[in-house]
Amino acid sequence: MPASHDLSGLMKFLRRDEWLECFEGVFDEHFGPILDEGEAEFEDLAEVLGDHWANTLWGCAFEDFLTQDFEGEPTNIVDAYLKRRGWKESAQSRAYMAALSTSVMSLYEVSNVIPGTSFVARDLIRDSEPITVSEGSATKTLKQWDRLAARIVPVMGKNIMSGGVLPFTPQASETLFDGLKGLFGKRNAKKLPAVKDEELQAAASMFTLSWLFDTLGRVARPKLQNTDGDEIVFHNVRFPLETGARQEDIATRLNNIPAFSQADAKFWNWLEETPKGGSKTKAAAAPAMAATMDNGSPVLGNIELKGRFLHLSANSAARATRGTALIQQTLGDLVRTPLIEIRTVEQMMAEEPGGGAETSRSTIMPEFSEQTVHEYLDRHYLETLDQPVKMLGNKTPRQAAKTAAGRQKLVDWLKYLENQTAKQPHPTHPMASYSVEWMWKELGVHDLRR
Repeated sequence: MPASHDLSGLMKFLRRDEWLECFEGVFDEHFGPILDEGEAEFEDLAEVLGDHWANTLWGCAFEDFLTQDFEGEPTNIVDAYLKRRGWKESAQSRAYMAALSTSVMSLYEVSNVIPGTSFVARDLIRDSEPITVSEGSATKTLKQWDRLAARIVPVMGKNIMSGGVLPFTPQASETLFDGLKGLFGKRNAKKLPAVKDEELQAAASMFTLSWLFDTLGRVARPKLQNTDGDEIVFHNVRFPLETGARQEDIATRLNNIPAFSQADAKFWNWLEETPKGGSKTKAAAAPAMAATMDNGSPVLGNIELKGRFLHLSANSAARATRGTALIQQTLGDLVRTPLIEIRTVEQMMAEEPGGGAETSRSTIMPEFSEQTVHEYLDRHYLETLDQPVKMLGNKTPRQAAKTAAGRQKLVDWLKYLENQTAKQPHPTHPMASYSVEWMWKELGVHDLRR
């Protein structure tokens, strides 16, 4: 945070007994439901989440405290501090503190990001016009359609974010909206009613708790392993057949691999071979997922011929690498360079039932040309338009586009797809340059892309 928005003096002022006790009550609203359940201390959160997020969470509670009035005179810590110590602060710092004292935490959707300069924020809770936010460092990593729980305050002619900013996943957003609907709406309400600023101000702890429940759930989730001790990550290695290569020739060569057991004309099980002289040297330290044949032989993967492609399925990166090398050595010039689709356990679980394509984000190896990758994604998403999507209530995108409620869910889904594509770690990766804007037009909702 810039020095002109430094709150260190105000934080020192918090140590006074008359304010510290009040702060402890606010702090408990934000973290008590989490800490009490696990009989934990706030320091334990830092060990799980890291110092950065622990400091951010503490800042969320502190900024909420700055907005509250208590018994006595003065009733607000910012008013008291500025009256006694304000002369030590710059005009901009005083304006920032005063703005925080009346601020409201809300959930915003990010768009029109100008790295190092600004972004546009649309309030997802209150019915208000989008605003331009001046921001330097955060805009270097923000992506289109990110969701942020934040306090946006006007300071000397500019809208700026405070320090307590939490990135929200779709799951955390759903938890938050369910909580707000329960607090401000009728029981089982489908839509959040109009919420006044003072009402939302009083519900600031719900943002912290929604973020924590979602984040801790993901952090604490145990990692599944296979019998090799590798983390379960599903790989589909898709080998295009070379021009002129026949399926019969492919099958003949695959049958020369001792570890490949043919189940039918186009399907093989890849079986584990017991090393000579003993057992395996590596084993899972935790309970492992295993697939076996009827005779108990462990299955490492599956190989299947589908049209002009040979598919290798394996449940870890190590197995996919071994299987790919084995197939390429055996088939040689009968197959071309493969495409690799990777999905985590979480993504696979989210797809069932109903084919939740909202989480089916493919990771395709960077050595493939941009054109090849984009053509693959075009085909993939074109098929998705006619498949049930969990995020759309298990309706297909084309079905969702036929109703007003469905179109709103469709917009959220398309924004999610765009956002996940934009978050590729390398900007030169072919996935990062792929645009799903054609899907908006195909589904007739391009006018809602804002």
